[in-house]
Amino acid sequence: MKVLANDGLDQSGIDALTEKGFEVITAKVPQEFLADYINEHKIRTLLVRSATQVRKDIIDNCPSLEIIGRGGVGMDNIDVDYAREKGIHVINTPSASSESVAELVFAHLFSGARFLQDSNRKMPMVGDTEFAALKKAYAAGIELRGKTIGIIGMGRIGQEVARIALGLGMRVIAADNNVGKASIKVKFYNNQFINVDIETEPLQDVLKHSDFITLHVPAQKEGYMIGKNEFGIMKDGVAVVNCSRGGVIDETALIEALDSGKVKFAGLDVFINEPVPSKEILNHSKISLTPHTGASTLEAQDRIGLSLAEQISSILQIQ
Repeated sequence: MKVLANDGLDQSGIDALTEKGFEVITAKVPQEFLADYINEHKIRTLLVRSATQVRKDIIDNCPSLEIIGRGGVGMDNIDVDYAREKGIHVINTPSASSESVAELVFAHLFSGARFLQDSNRKMPMVGDTEFAALKKAYAAGIELRGKTIGIIGMGRIGQEVARIALGLGMRVIAADNNVGKASIKVKFYNNQFINVDIETEPLQDVLKHSDFITLHVPAQKEGYMIGKNEFGIMKDGVAVVNCSRGGVIDETALIEALDSGKVKFAGLDVFINEPVPSKEILNHSKISLTPHTGASTLEAQDRIGLSLAEQISSILQIQ
């Protein structure tokens, strides 16, 4: 009944599992010692986030494992098919963090639209001596209302982004090879709501007509989804946000597009060389940066913990 939450677990999940009789271990075991630890402690359930890799070597050498759980959506750090072939249950929490990731997208959009990523750096340094110059430099901000946002990937997170965008008064277009139409329910504070149907379009059309582009797609096995050619299709002065996976955007092409003015600003929560992003990316004045914190809200972590606990109890038939 031992659960190893190697990348941590919210207290709500720990409490829910403990109440069912599980022993929850939250010690961070280094990757190279993980298999030995699992075997020594007879771990039945291994829970991870994005840091721990669960590859064939772990799966083959840890016969006590019955469940591998990913707190979050993407499972590219787990050999999912192989684990299931070996009879191991693989679970995740696809809907628990959608709202949190979507809100971060707009944090980046608002930040870039009003130069916050740059002004927050410069105001502490020269705000008392160059106030007027900074005010002039940041005077060309833009509004989101009335603009077109292109959503690439209309899964749960993409649809939540669409919901917020519609509430802000934006026009929403989307591309997704697996989703033909999405029905978005936009709720208001007084229990009123509207339903908006969004039919997806070819990727090139979305790239061509969007003022803002946000990506919500899995890790790319081959090449980049957005590279030099795709930037060439976009409007001049477009903004791009990536809160999905590092490697979806060619970062070299992104910097070139930013420097040329093709891209007005970018927001990045994920990076190619994570956890060591390139200095060029980190130091660029037109990029709003966060360290892969899309799902890192108290509310999302609470939902993730409870969801994992419920799934584990159900699989192991613990009442």
